[in-house]
Amino acid sequence: MVDVPAQLAAVTRAYRTEERDGEPSHVQSLEQDYPSPIEDVWEAVTSSDRIARWFLPISGELRLGGRYQLEGNAGGEILACDPPADGTAGYSATWEFGGGVSWITVRLAATGETTTRFELEHVSRVADVPAEMWETFGPGATGVGWDGGLLGLSLHLSAVEGSLAPAEAEAWAQTEEGRSFYRGAADGWAVAHAASGADADLAARNADATYGFYTGTSA
Repeated sequence: MVDVPAQLAAVTRAYRTEERDGEPSHVQSLEQDYPSPIEDVWEAVTSSDRIARWFLPISGELRLGGRYQLEGNAGGEILACDPPADGTAGYSATWEFGGGVSWITVRLAATGETTTRFELEHVSRVADVPAEMWETFGPGATGVGWDGGLLGLSLHLSAVEGSLAPAEAEAWAQTEEGRSFYRGAADGWAVAHAASGADADLAARNADATYGFYTGTSA
């Protein structure tokens, strides 16, 4: 059992468009507080052994300038790496998948001796996202996937009650509990999309399509 309502409520989601390096870009972010000191959260999101325990197996050189590869998923180059110092830490990397390139940044901030705020930002150029895909799914297409990652990290760091190994995630999506998670995450991205100025009805249709994609219930 996973405490799905607690996890969904713990995540702050935001979406906006802005220019990055002169290019109109989609900017998505997720934030959550974890009951672990910043050094432990840093190790959880930078150590290959621990990343595999809550996200996916990862190979490569996890250092500045190194390249990484997530099993069956994205790879890329590590562009910045700042270990914990004065209560903050972070890294950024390219996110190369399906022939496209986008960018991720992870930021950590100590909010107490044993608590840490985690922020993930994902940036993609508008021109690089197929128009049909965006019109169908909106920001939930990638956002819901990141929600799954934060759920894994939450369970790993005991931020919410429950247990779910990464290898079990696909089958879990077909359960009532899993469907409730993806429904809530998709609706959360609809709220973030509408808050950015998108039409609320369109955002809701995007959420329905995203939920169907992740749970295999599309018409």
